[in-house]
Amino acid sequence: MHIIKFNDEVLYTDDSIVEVDRADIQRLKQAALANPRRRIRLCGHRDVDSTLHEMLIVHTRGTYVRPHKHLDKSESFHVIEGVADVVVFDDSGNVTEVVAMGDYGSGRKFFYRLSDPSFHTLLIQSEFFVFHEITNGPFVRADTVFAPWAPEGKNEALEQRFLQEISCKTACYLAQQPG
Repeated sequence: MHIIKFNDEVLYTDDSIVEVDRADIQRLKQAALANPRRRIRLCGHRDVDSTLHEMLIVHTRGTYVRPHKHLDKSESFHVIEGVADVVVFDDSGNVTEVVAMGDYGSGRKFFYRLSDPSFHTLLIQSEFFVFHEITNGPFVRADTVFAPWAPEGKNEALEQRFLQEISCKTACYLAQQPG
């Protein structure tokens, strides 16, 4: 596979047929561990202007994904490895849904699609969370709205405290659900 490094967290390939195997995932995991924000993505699409964006994404435990929503876009992903909760919020930061995700063998949900613009984040519970994400392009930064009630992603201590708060809110939300 021919890899083009866009930055430390984003890789592209310009291969006409993109093929990924276990060894490629292992290399992505090692690259994620080497990054300051402990994440990486391999884009199967050729550039930010592509109309369909497909990415293999690796996050490590403790990775902060600032709650955000996408305007006029849908997003779906399929879990390859690991366990995480997708947490969905209303505009005020209240938890409105939690999707417990894991690979097919985990017994958790392994596929998720968010069709409407709702704030969401990930709480990663395993050492690595590897997933295939699909969204419509092109990528326009202004189409992503970040939650004003969440840390900006520039202060690790604030981010980790926020993740702990969201974990507590998620546990409370789940405890209140029937069944």
